[in-house]
Amino acid sequence: MAAYALWRLNWIHPFVEGNGRTARAACYYLISLRQNKLLGGRKIVPERIRENRQPYYDGLKAADAAWEDGQYDINQLAAYLEGLLKGQLSDL
Repeated sequence: MAAYALWRLNWIHPFVEGNGRTARAACYYLISLRQNKLLGGRKIVPERIRENRQPYYDGLKAADAAWEDGQYDINQLAAYLEGLLKGQLSDL
């Protein structure tokens, strides 16, 4: 769900200057909501995305390309988020 929210909020672009921060905040909120708590770690997922944006952009582009082909595939983005979350949780 977090990967889907991240992709779709970026895709609709309702804000003049884009909406990456809003999408990343919603994504992290959904991750935390699923766990029913705020998660530990020195750097949270949105901060980790900001530090290395290329895999984030690649995941968004892959989801867009799948959508253009009539498919729904956010697997690359979900795997990216999984790695970031593991990094966050291992950096307590």
